[in-house]
Amino acid sequence: MAAATALEEAAAPMSALCGLVQDFVMGQQEGPADQVAADVKSGGYTVLQVVEALGSSLENPEPRTRARGIQLLSQVLLQCHSLLLEKEVVHLVLFYENRLKDHHLVIPSVLQGLRALSLSVALPPGLAVSVLKAIFQEVHVQSLLQVDRHTVFSIITNFMRSREEELKGLGADFTFGFIQVMDGEKDPRNLLVAFRIVHDLISKDYSLGPFVEELFEVTSCYFPIDFTPPPNDPYGIQRDDLILSLRAVLASTPRFAEFLLPLLIEKVDSEILSAKLDSLQTLNACCAVYGQKELKDFLPSLWASIRREVFQTASERVEAEGLAALHSLTACLSCSVLRADAEDLLDSFLSNILQDCRHHLCEPDMKLVWPSAKLLQAAAGASARACEHITRNVLPLLLEQFHKHSQSNQRRTILEMILGFLKLQQKWSYEEKDERPLTSFKDQLCSLMFMALTDPSTQLQLVGIRTLTVLGAQPDLLSSGDLELAVGHLYRLSFLEEDSQSWVAALEASGTLTALYPGAFSSHLLPKLAKELQRGESEVAREDGLMKCSRYFCCLQALSAISTHPSVVKETLPLLLQHLCQANKGNVVTEPSEVIAICQSLQQVAEKCQQDPESYWYFHKTAVPCLFGLAVQASMPEKESSVLRKVLLEDEVLAALASVIGTATTHLSPELAVQSVTCIMPLFLDGNTTFLPENSFPSRFQPFQDGSSAQRRLVALLTAFVCSLPRNVEIPQLTRLMRELLEQSCCHSCPFSSTAAAKCFAGLLNKHPPGQQLDEFLQLAVDTIETGLASGSSRNQAFTLLLWVTKALVLRYHPLSTCLTTRLTGLLSDPELGPAAADGFSLLMSDCTDVLTRAGHADVRIMFRQRFFTDNVPALVQGFHAAPQDVKPNYLKGLSHVLNRLPKPVLLPELPTLLSLLLEALSCPDSVVQLSTLSCLQPLLLEAPQIMSLHVDTLVTKFLALSSSHSMAVRIAALQCMHALTRLPAPVLLPYKSRVIRALAKPLDDKKRLVRKEAVSARGEWFLLGSPGS
Repeated sequence: MAAATALEEAAAPMSALCGLVQDFVMGQQEGPADQVAADVKSGGYTVLQVVEALGSSLENPEPRTRARGIQLLSQVLLQCHSLLLEKEVVHLVLFYENRLKDHHLVIPSVLQGLRALSLSVALPPGLAVSVLKAIFQEVHVQSLLQVDRHTVFSIITNFMRSREEELKGLGADFTFGFIQVMDGEKDPRNLLVAFRIVHDLISKDYSLGPFVEELFEVTSCYFPIDFTPPPNDPYGIQRDDLILSLRAVLASTPRFAEFLLPLLIEKVDSEILSAKLDSLQTLNACCAVYGQKELKDFLPSLWASIRREVFQTASERVEAEGLAALHSLTACLSCSVLRADAEDLLDSFLSNILQDCRHHLCEPDMKLVWPSAKLLQAAAGASARACEHITRNVLPLLLEQFHKHSQSNQRRTILEMILGFLKLQQKWSYEEKDERPLTSFKDQLCSLMFMALTDPSTQLQLVGIRTLTVLGAQPDLLSSGDLELAVGHLYRLSFLEEDSQSWVAALEASGTLTALYPGAFSSHLLPKLAKELQRGESEVAREDGLMKCSRYFCCLQALSAISTHPSVVKETLPLLLQHLCQANKGNVVTEPSEVIAICQSLQQVAEKCQQDPESYWYFHKTAVPCLFGLAVQASMPEKESSVLRKVLLEDEVLAALASVIGTATTHLSPELAVQSVTCIMPLFLDGNTTFLPENSFPSRFQPFQDGSSAQRRLVALLTAFVCSLPRNVEIPQLTRLMRELLEQSCCHSCPFSSTAAAKCFAGLLNKHPPGQQLDEFLQLAVDTIETGLASGSSRNQAFTLLLWVTKALVLRYHPLSTCLTTRLTGLLSDPELGPAAADGFSLLMSDCTDVLTRAGHADVRIMFRQRFFTDNVPALVQGFHAAPQDVKPNYLKGLSHVLNRLPKPVLLPELPTLLSLLLEALSCPDSVVQLSTLSCLQPLLLEAPQIMSLHVDTLVTKFLALSSSHSMAVRIAALQCMHALTRLPAPVLLPYKSRVIRALAKPLDDKKRLVRKEAVSARGEWFLLGSPGS
């Protein structure tokens, strides 16, 4: 009885399995296959039991039934191949190999089974070869469907990955078998796999035997690739994928050279642009693996084809690829190792190039000068040998041509060609000076360069300056006499007022050459600049409302430009500081613009020093105490305060001084920053002036303790310093400093100093680590803000403090930022502070330049704008709808500022809900709101045309109305939006075409040129709307 029960229990699963098999084979259901595979994985059945259950199906005389049975087995094996035992794999392989001889309807399922077995780690040695032989012999791959051909390629790929040595044992038979499989393949999905197989055959050194040409033919028949992917292709195969995959095959072995190079020459000479490009790029790739042996017989034809393309092509891309191919050919010939008795093809190849190009350099009409020069430079840039060979032959010719031609534009062309060859010399190093090709031409080159620098033509001067820079970069080429002459020319050009191009180029060249020859510039240029500075020529000329550089400003620019070497900085910095110090001793400098110019030069020097820690520290310890000393001296009360001292305390001058101090502090190491902060903090908190250069002042310096208004203004300099320090630098007496800053930030007698104190407080809050002390500072700030907002006299100052503290917390994602932002949003309804609160949202979303910057080590989290948008825009929208009519513009302005500075990918999903508010903002009378909204809408017209099309009537009406605004900036922005409107679908716009064209006639007569320019551009696009090709 027990035995019978056991038999029944054993038979029950088998009957269930047979039921699943029957459903799949006869019922044409797909689900049972996954169920059987899952049961095999879980141990419910074995593969052997599945085969037994399929017994009748596998032997059924009906081919479709046999195919379904094998399909089920194959699908199970694809999911369970890792569970197979070696013995099972052997029997399954024999079974599947035998079935390859079956009816053609069965073959696809058999191939799927073999693909599963090719993935099995239990496959015994020898069976991979057996499977492939059976496929090569029994399967006519070309007659299969694409998916089945892909299965064959997958089987080969799997075996090449796991059974490489076995396949190599087949020798060339494997290569021949694969050639038969690949022959005639057309589907791009299969070709990508086939190209990878061919590449592996070659790169992994499989035997090609006598089938090299056949393998080449079966792959090269696809060259050049002519494939356009169908629209909405789910496979995502692009033409470039096929091109690069085929190129990797064709350029993988020199054994293809004798077949490939004639093909490439033929395609380069064809009329098809894509074929030319593909062929030249493939030739470029081939040169990396070819040698002289492979190229020898084809060099004349290759050169002729490349030369023709560069001389005659109408395509810049073909020209660029031709030059790249010539470069690679020359490099290949340069790198090949020669036998002692072998011919050096490089010399003969370069001689052919020179023979075909040099006579064009001498033609009077100079038609083919540039194409010839480009060819010669492409070859010369390939190796030191090629560069020397071509330079020694071409430079004398070009030098002669320069003197033959008298016109400046012709000389400029020739000098630019010479410059191209000179630049190539920088790529190669020579052990001996006499080996350098330029050594023998040095005198002629210098003479030619100096002629260009003195020529009246600005364009020739510019090329001469670039030539001087390149010659100066050649080690030991220029003599001391040449350098002295060069410095003299640069000095003269640095004071040109007529043309800014030469002036800028001369300053750049001076900076570059000073880094290489500091001694020459210290000896010959610095004394002249110092003398020029002492003359005090400080008139500022104005023409058409624009400031022109006087000699004084040019001199300052030159001093900062040459501060590119530590030894020179030690001379230029004292010179600039000494000139600034004269402001406190006399009336040499009187205009704010002149002090600001000195500060700008100092800042440029500081920026150049940032790359060298030693120079940077020198600048900091020299300039920062001096600047603080000058400012403190200027802030001291005197009976007869000089005009100059008042200048030093003006807002824009203090801002310029602060910028120098900040730039001189941001890159300090923490150790050096500590040294500096221990000197500067006592200056402001205790009036300790001992570290200042001149520390004898008529009274104490107390910017916080009831100091004068002048002294309080210097908090701006303290802000620049402490807000530029690294975060890990501890500031002494921080609690006292924060309390003093809070107190001063609410001082209504001096808005400049109160704003500076608020910025400083915010900058320190932003960097302060979380903890109890930060919470105390925040509580103090909130109390101070609320007290100030409640009083009438210091509401504006309290609002400024609120704004900066909020920004400091928003940037670092502090939880309190939500409360402060809510407070700010509430102030939009305030009759007095509402407009300022709206503008405050612009400050919260924009990047600052002085404090709270990443360069100044502030804690600025990524995507803070996105977070601010998510947290606050719903409240702004809700507040707008609930606000009285007279307050709504404030909400619109705040919302417009937020959206205008938001990354457009974040704004697009929210556009449908916010667009109506943006359109309403265009009706706001405030020009700031209008401009901000227009700036926000313009990119949206390009990036979200479907959504914007729904509101085209409103957009056209409002943009046209704003094109007549009293504000020039609004008129320009409105016309730019009218231009962007033409990117919407034409059927939507055509009803408005005639109306818009008539309306845009008015701004064509606008009194401002920039407005007229935008009107012409926009009206032209509307004229073309709906025309063919638009």
